Amino acid sequence: MTDPRRSDEGSRPATAAYGTGARLFHWTIALMVLIQIPAGVAMTSEPLAGLADPLFILHKGLGSILLVLIFGRVLWRVTHRPPAFPDSMPPLEQRIAHRTHIAIYVLLVTMVVSGYVRTVGDGFPIELLDALSIPALVPPMPRLAAVMLVVHQFAVLGLLGLVAVHIAAVLQHHLIERDATLSRMWPPWGGRP
Repeated sequence: MTDPRRSDEGSRPATAAYGTGARLFHWTIALMVLIQIPAGVAMTSEPLAGLADPLFILHKGLGSILLVLIFGRVLWRVTHRPPAFPDSMPPLEQRIAHRTHIAIYVLLVTMVVSGYVRTVGDGFPIELLDALSIPALVPPMPRLAAVMLVVHQFAVLGLLGLVAVHIAAVLQHHLIERDATLSRMWPPWGGRP
């Protein structure tokens, strides 16, 4: 008989860390989003108009990579059950954490898809994809592209809010509860906190 608190990423107890794959996806995507958001703000800022072209190219290129990584992360999550929450975490908090994670996934997918449709649908190139000879997946559609710009901006704002809540909850567990929540998803290339 198997222990229901064990994950599919190995025979680990409920307080075990996420697998290396999940942690690589998590931190790579987090770092890329940390680059993307300031680049997105800077590329549309009047004082940085001289840097707009390289920033747009960077933003679109990293966005294309993020598109692949986020769908890869979602596929990984669907095929690899995460370790159970620590037994010390109350059921209500577990449900909130689970729903917050789902909302973050939804906003990440919405952000990258809307960014892609906004760019390609408005007839702009994505230089990285052009260099790789990857054709556009959507035809020009300026009206939808205009809507996708608004969806993209709201998805980014929503993502920032949920990530702030996520970070606050992890820090609360690490600094106040003093449990292993942070170490469960700590980057695989660094020592445990």
